[in-house]
Amino acid sequence: MTDRIIECVPNFSEGRDAAIIGEIVQAITSVEGVRLLNVDSGEAANRTVITFAGEPERVAEAAYRSIIKASEVIDMSRHSGEHPRIGATDVCPLVPVCGVTMEECVEYARALARRVGESGIPVYCYENAAFFPERRNLAACRSGEYEGIRKKIADKSWKPDFGPSEYNEKVRRSGISVIGARKYLVAINFNLDTDSAVIASEIAKDVREKGRKIVENGCERWQRGTLKGCKAIGWYIKEYGIAQVSMNVTDIDLTPVHAAYEEVCRCACNRGVRVTGSELIGLVPGRVLLEAGNFYAARDAGVAAGMSDDELMELAVKSLGLADLKPFDYKKRVIERLL
Repeated sequence: MTDRIIECVPNFSEGRDAAIIGEIVQAITSVEGVRLLNVDSGEAANRTVITFAGEPERVAEAAYRSIIKASEVIDMSRHSGEHPRIGATDVCPLVPVCGVTMEECVEYARALARRVGESGIPVYCYENAAFFPERRNLAACRSGEYEGIRKKIADKSWKPDFGPSEYNEKVRRSGISVIGARKYLVAINFNLDTDSAVIASEIAKDVREKGRKIVENGCERWQRGTLKGCKAIGWYIKEYGIAQVSMNVTDIDLTPVHAAYEEVCRCACNRGVRVTGSELIGLVPGRVLLEAGNFYAARDAGVAAGMSDDELMELAVKSLGLADLKPFDYKKRVIERLL
């Protein structure tokens, strides 16, 4: 690949129909020079996360084609799933990998958003590409979810950055897409030995930076959670028969993934349940597993010196329980090994 690389990680609101997912994948791979890195589908979430990379212009073209294809093959009025969502292409982030600055990535994201909007799909720009501070947060852009879009786009304060601001047949099918530029994000679910979504939700509120809303003397306030740069919700996953704490670690410098795992374990124990392992969604930077491997080697064996990168990554997979639900091959999940 070239020395100018960006990654794209669109999330599509379809995780059950292999034929539909295949059509979206084909739209991406139809762009020469784009490398498909990973396709991760979840039945209960009814969502597919696709990761691909390449030269910025080629990646932006592949992203556009996939968004248009998704709007053609996914009817959001029929969609249901555990994961929050607002559109057929729910979110589409561009991530600078090498040779491209975040500022350049923002320009590519906004140009993509404009083009998608011109196709008739409403778009909000988020994270570093946001035009308004209140739209940086994906959760804010997604609030109300698909069911609330008629009201949302009619609200002047939530007029789409690009695309129609009136509800029509195309918008009914496609919903709204959220497009932006951000740093690496790690999406990981922590498996609990309970089927209680209520307990999982309480643990999520314990740890997520946003925390929980509490009422004291008739006044509401937010009590912060213990993990900075982390977002989390709790849910029950029917296909596994367990509850999970589903987390996005948005800043791995503030909170390493192994630190998030250990804190969820602690909070779960305080609520009388146990974390049995983890489920990584999509890909992960190699440093995440190396840092975890070094942490567990030093903690459990008292030494990490002399261990190879592969040994450290294998230790991380074991210690984080990444193969708890299904086989996990780190060689196919570490971004740098696939570029």
